[in-house]
Amino acid sequence: MTAPVTQAPTPLTPTGPSRGTLELITIADLGDEVRAVIEGVETPPSPRHFVGMLMDRGMHLDAVKFLAHALPRREAVWWVWVCARKSSGPTPKPAIKDALDATERWIVQPTDQHRRQALTFGEVADFGTAAGCAALAAFMSGGSLAPPEAPPVPPGEFLTAKAVSGGVILSAVATEPDKAPEKYQEFVKLGIEVAERTKLWPAETRT
Repeated sequence: MTAPVTQAPTPLTPTGPSRGTLELITIADLGDEVRAVIEGVETPPSPRHFVGMLMDRGMHLDAVKFLAHALPRREAVWWVWVCARKSSGPTPKPAIKDALDATERWIVQPTDQHRRQALTFGEVADFGTAAGCAALAAFMSGGSLAPPEAPPVPPGEFLTAKAVSGGVILSAVATEPDKAPEKYQEFVKLGIEVAERTKLWPAETRT
């Protein structure tokens, strides 16, 4: 087993040009309520500032979805993996631990073999768990969705983002749902730190 990934390297993957707030709202398929947050604003806020606006309004799910679609895929998988690991506790069930370990192997060394192993262990853990979502997000990050011997079927561009957002949300609500708002604060702050480390967004004074 490789050394644990305790901090996201900078950068894991090239980020390319960053997307603006309005584009990310559309990509993440967020609703009219989200658009209303900046309705009438002459200049849309930066993506980082917009995440803070959503969190201030208690729109935690929308903030997670927005952030998941903003991050590069490998960094996004690291984000959901950390959240899932935190929510799984110090002694997770064997299937959950195996899914987390498989996801970590892919983060450290993103080979096609590790990507497919993540799917196998994620399926055993159940894709309705945070760990399962993290493993699924790794699998859908690239390569082919078809078996190795079949013609390649590339994943959709934002399938990883959807699995990531699902996993982060599950991490916040799976246990002690009454503490979900505090967990969302912690998890979204972590995601913003990843964005800043990869220079996706410039640092600002608020989160």
